[in-house]
Amino acid sequence: MENSSDLIRRLEQLNAIGAALSKERDINRLLESILIAAKTITHADGGTLYRMTEDGHALRFEILRTDSLHIAMGGTTGKAINFPNLPLTNEKGESNDSMVAAYAAIHDKTVNIADAYTEAGFDFSGTRSFDERTGYRSQSFLTVPMKNHEGEIIGVLQLINAQDPQTHQVTPFSSADQSLAESLSSQAAIALTNRLLITQLEELFEAFINLINLAIDEKSPYTGGHCQRVPTLTMMLAEATDAIQEGPLASFHMDERDRYELKIAGLLHDCGKVTTPVHVVDKATKLETLFDRIHLIDTRFEVLKRDAEIHALRKQLALRDSVDAAAEARVWQEFQDDVQALDADRDFLRKTNVGGEAMKEADQQRVRDIGSRRTWRNVDGVDTEFLTADEIENLTIRAGTLTMKERDIINHHIVATIKMLEQLPWPRHLVKVPEYAGGHHERMDGKGYPKGLTREQMSVQARMMGIADIFEALTARDRPYKPGMKLSQAMGIMAKFKKGGHIDPDLFDVFVKQGVYRRYAEQFLDAGQIDEVDEAALTG
Repeated sequence: MENSSDLIRRLEQLNAIGAALSKERDINRLLESILIAAKTITHADGGTLYRMTEDGHALRFEILRTDSLHIAMGGTTGKAINFPNLPLTNEKGESNDSMVAAYAAIHDKTVNIADAYTEAGFDFSGTRSFDERTGYRSQSFLTVPMKNHEGEIIGVLQLINAQDPQTHQVTPFSSADQSLAESLSSQAAIALTNRLLITQLEELFEAFINLINLAIDEKSPYTGGHCQRVPTLTMMLAEATDAIQEGPLASFHMDERDRYELKIAGLLHDCGKVTTPVHVVDKATKLETLFDRIHLIDTRFEVLKRDAEIHALRKQLALRDSVDAAAEARVWQEFQDDVQALDADRDFLRKTNVGGEAMKEADQQRVRDIGSRRTWRNVDGVDTEFLTADEIENLTIRAGTLTMKERDIINHHIVATIKMLEQLPWPRHLVKVPEYAGGHHERMDGKGYPKGLTREQMSVQARMMGIADIFEALTARDRPYKPGMKLSQAMGIMAKFKKGGHIDPDLFDVFVKQGVYRRYAEQFLDAGQIDEVDEAALTG
């Protein structure tokens, strides 16, 4: 008869195990914990945990342990179990009652076998073959079905060779062992089902996020990659910061929930771009709206050249009566000079139409002069200024391709992002997602947007996302308005942002010293973009 104190101890173990199982988030660790816990409270030498396949037609090996043979497969071991699934029916469609694990699942019944070699009714040929290969002696078996809250069999827990705690001799599983194993199986099934439900909800949630990013991608192929790369770079910087042991960020640490929260924030950081007009997001040139209006200006130049040619020919024709060849030549030369000047202005405007880093004041004035000095006869036959006020505004954009109004439209995406995210009923472990996602355009000096937050008012995670967002934008090679920068150029700009109060200086030092920027570059940048970077100059 079992010692009552030992039974009480095992019951206490069972309670502690149940509490521990309910907290485990990782499926593999959860399955492993279930089997190890069952082996512990029943003093079993070995065991196997099976899960029902998705189609419900077979049992799949998940975890396998045999202590005396030092066998550990599945779970967190990294060693795959290559055994075939156990079918629940045979070729005739009949129940596979000869396999004890299949029998337990089919009939929802615990099977307690004292000695597999003498037990009738079950096929243990595979067990005998295993024993012959290894020198093991499989004897007592305890096979318990795992049933969820809806009464569905989701797996089977099988324990092998109960051992006497004092002598370590193999014994049959006692009725107490069976009761404890059945109780644990019930708790484990609930914990596993809950974890699977949570995992499925998380997967569904992430699928919706990816759906939003797909919608943005479908609107503009230039931002879809950004929505994926920024979260990746943010997590790379977060992991590097978490590993720091000294310095101002030594106290920053993340657990799995923190990581998941930051990952979700990264994936959603630009969700507000679903509200941004495509012609603004994809504005590759200064004059682009639904099309590049430089072609309209090209047409005007052609009209001016045609008019100049007609005017020259008419003047030459008027000189024919006086037979003045020299005068005709001068007229034609004037025409050629006019065409040359027109071509020069057209080439200048074409070059200006491509957004650059900085446009000179003299070039901006030349655009205004062309617009006001030249006139052309429009489709209504009216002489009008060569460039409209809107065209002059766009062509004199100092940097990039966006007017101030268009920049405000682009910047509104972060307001929309915050508004959208704050509408969601976030669970406690994701409650900071709106703050993390909504802060990536703020600056350390308080000059960012939309809230003008300072460094002290921002979380470390939001500051990380700001660095990731800027660096990705500088190096991205899929933007319509610029090529991807070389690594040294992008890092030089980042260093200026550090000194200018734009980005967090401590995080930027981690970004550099821990090689985050280079690991990202090796994964996402073209080989031609990756060049030498003077790290000492960046962090000095």
